[in-house]
Parts: sequence; structure tokens; C-alpha cells
Amino acid sequence: MLPTFQDQPASSGSPPWSPRVLVVDDDPDMRRMVVDFLLDNGLRATGVVERQDVERQLARDDLAMILLDLRLGAQSGLDLLRDIRARSDLPVIIITGERREEVDRVIGLELGADDYVTKPFSPRELLARIRAVLRRQAVNPGPRREAVRHRFEGWVLDRRIRRLTAPDGAEVRLTKGEFALLSAFLDAPRRPLSRENLLQATRMHEDVFDRSIDVQVLRLRRKLDADRAPSMIRTERGIGYVFDVTVERI
Repeated sequence: MLPTFQDQPASSGSPPWSPRVLVVDDDPDMRRMVVDFLLDNGLRATGVVERQDVERQLARDDLAMILLDLRLGAQSGLDLLRDIRARSDLPVIIITGERREEVDRVIGLELGADDYVTKPFSPRELLARIRAVLRRQAVNPGPRREAVRHRFEGWVLDRRIRRLTAPDGAEVRLTKGEFALLSAFLDAPRRPLSRENLLQATRMHEDVFDRSIDVQVLRLRRKLDADRAPSMIRTERGIGYVFDVTVERI
């Protein structure tokens, strides 16, 4: 097993109250370079490789962000991203290799990554992206501070743990975009929401165009309406969409 670099003491230049970033990369030189650079610039940082180490770090309360390399040797970074998103809404910046890996970047963003950088990258650019995502998270922290559950048509969404349960008790997995979209609908049931409103609510990556909202709605409909007609999500021509069901907070 490759070595794991743990948090450095506050004397390294990173105050104990500064945000802590988890760096997941199987290249020991790259991992150490990123960790050291973040430490030198006022952030706390921890480097890990193995999936079980990531899971242990997710259980800690002081983790602020994850940097995830999508190329992890025998492990799949995309699979790990799916697991992270099933358990947490922590910001994730994915790291990809050559620019030809556009498909991985797109899939990563669809799975819930907040941003991406490609290798080789400038450490200062990476730091700027980290700070930008942390600022957005501070302004709009999302549902983590609002431990609330919603019930609708027999479905239950627990926004604290990001879990959607079907009427038959089965758990239905949501991407980050689908989760944010459903949350926006649950906050405004039976009210028309424009595509612009939904785009802002889902906090999608800036490279994603407005029409991607229609794709997200289609995917969410498929999950919610498999055995139901008409759809819970009604199209409002010229405006956007309406979540046309009664929603109860529990």
C-alpha cells in the first residue's frame, strides 16, 4: 500500500481552523506536491489512496472538500465519486489527465463533481478553484444544515443523508444534479419554476448549458414516474416546470 500523508501540525502554516482538503491520488509525488502546496497556502490537507481511507475521512466533521483523481490505478475514480455522492454533499473537484478525457470530465460533472482541473495543471490555478468552490459553499451551503425530510406520493427524501426512498421501501440513487433538482422542486411544490431558477438551484458547473436542465428533468422523471402517470413533474409551456404533487415535511 502506498503511504498516507496525514494532517500537518498548525506550525506548518495552516491554522487548525482552516478548511481541510482531502487529496485522493495514487501518484505519491503528485499527492505530496498538492498536499504541501495547500499547507503552504493556509489550508490543511490530507493525502490518501485507498477507498477505506476515504470512507474514514468522510466520517470526520472537519473535512471541507475532496480533490479526486479519476485515474486511481486498479480503482475507478468515477465509482469512488458515486460512493462519495451517495454519502455526502461535500464539494468535489475532479482531476483528469489529458484533455482528450472529455468523457470522464462530463461523467464526473454529471455524477456531482463541482469543478475539474486537467493535468498538467498550475498549482495556483488549483488553489484558485478550491477557494472559489469553498466560497460558493459558504454562501450556499445546501441542505446539510437543514436536516429535513420530505414525503410526497409515498416517496421520502432525507436531505441530510441524501437518501431517496421509493414507496416500496427501495432506495433510489440520485446524482448530485438530480438531488439538487428534486430539492428545488420540494421547496416550491405546485409553483412554476423557470429553467433559470432551476439552473441556479442546482448550482451546475458553468460549462453546462441551460438545456441540460431538461435532461436532468427527464432523468428524474424516469426515476420517479416508472409506475405512475401522469408525471409528478409537469411542463409549464413558456416558463419551465411544476412539481405537481402535495409535499409534506416530516
